[in-house]
Amino acid sequence: MFDTICNLPLTSDLFAQAIHPSEPLLAVGLAAGHVQLFRLPPDAAGDSSDDGATVSSNGCGQIETSWRTRRHKGSCRSLGFGIDGETLCSAGTDGMVKAAATETGQVAAKVVIPLDPLTSSTDAPTLLHVLSPQTLLIATDSSALHLYDLRAPTFSHSAPQQTHHPHDDYISSLTPLPPSAASTSGYSKQWVTTGGTTLAVTDLRRGVLVRSADQEDELLSSVFVAGLPTKGGHGKGSGDKVLVGGANGVLTLWERGVWDDQAERIIAARAPGAGGGESLDCLSLFPPGVGPGGAHVAVGLGDGRVRFVQLGANKPVCQVVHSELESVVALGFDVAGRLISGGGQVVKVWHEKVEAEQAGLEEGDGARAEGGEVDGSEDREEEDEEEEEDGSEEEERERKRRKRRKRNRGRGVKGAQQNVLAFRGLD
Repeated sequence: MFDTICNLPLTSDLFAQAIHPSEPLLAVGLAAGHVQLFRLPPDAAGDSSDDGATVSSNGCGQIETSWRTRRHKGSCRSLGFGIDGETLCSAGTDGMVKAAATETGQVAAKVVIPLDPLTSSTDAPTLLHVLSPQTLLIATDSSALHLYDLRAPTFSHSAPQQTHHPHDDYISSLTPLPPSAASTSGYSKQWVTTGGTTLAVTDLRRGVLVRSADQEDELLSSVFVAGLPTKGGHGKGSGDKVLVGGANGVLTLWERGVWDDQAERIIAARAPGAGGGESLDCLSLFPPGVGPGGAHVAVGLGDGRVRFVQLGANKPVCQVVHSELESVVALGFDVAGRLISGGGQVVKVWHEKVEAEQAGLEEGDGARAEGGEVDGSEDREEEDEEEEEDGSEEEERERKRRKRRKRNRGRGVKGAQQNVLAFRGLD
């Protein structure tokens, strides 16, 4: 389904990735605290030149580094562009959130995340999401979910406007729900989070609305999917669903408005023998016009594969290999419809295959493709940051945090057992 057009080597492990909403820009956050902004070719497809550099079909597709800086004194754990794409926010294990101009990388505002009330130590962030031009969400290791007002000049000097605790464990994913038809702002006011073995729905005005029963499987990733057929006999379902990836290789579908339990299950990554499947660490829905038609989702696995699942039919259809050693920690599609996968010390950019799609699962040749050359502008270090330190200890701590997901795999999953979908021969 996809071929790789370039590999972007990184200087340390990738912890965060953000894709610009309207321009071919990719931001990465690294274990050593760096934030780097790449400008990709404008065309949807590219060809590799003889010297390995990636060029687009019009010959003007050199990938460049717009800017790079050591933004955090610890790891950069999360990144997010503003609604209009003019601001890039980053959060690091130093307990800082910084908002910078996308074009220049210059920091315009920063805040300190509140300390963990139980330990009085830094409460490192796990996720960052710009919900609207006014609202920034920050999730932390202690399971806190802070809401900040982005409007100047209050952001730099304010405490969180609200703080919620939708889970007992750290928040592993955050997915906004689209606004209702009655919304006057046009921006989301509710979102779904996963943490530990539960799913929760939180409202900007009313706080945590509901938390699911224990699913006996660690929930790691989530994405909203509109317009799917309703199943399970709930009757009041809307057809809009949230797809959730678990540590045992199972995707679960939850109908919007019916949050008491999952409606369907899809075996996305069965493991040989007993013990459950491979962890589903990140998800990204195909944008309109990309893929063979119908709803498809890209699933980043803990073993380095990216598997593509057709929704509705509820089955994996093919896969590619991002890495044979490192898990896929980030997935997304850019404005040109290219798939961008990140994990380990490499980011890969993929475009759709030109030839007809082959039936069944296939191993992607992208892992063996030539790497893309990156032309960088001069590195710009912030004046208030210290000299770069060895990040090996920080990287090791983060690896252990990620591996903890797999140690907590459950022996079974509650609910909707009659809807388990297994496909012989796919794994």
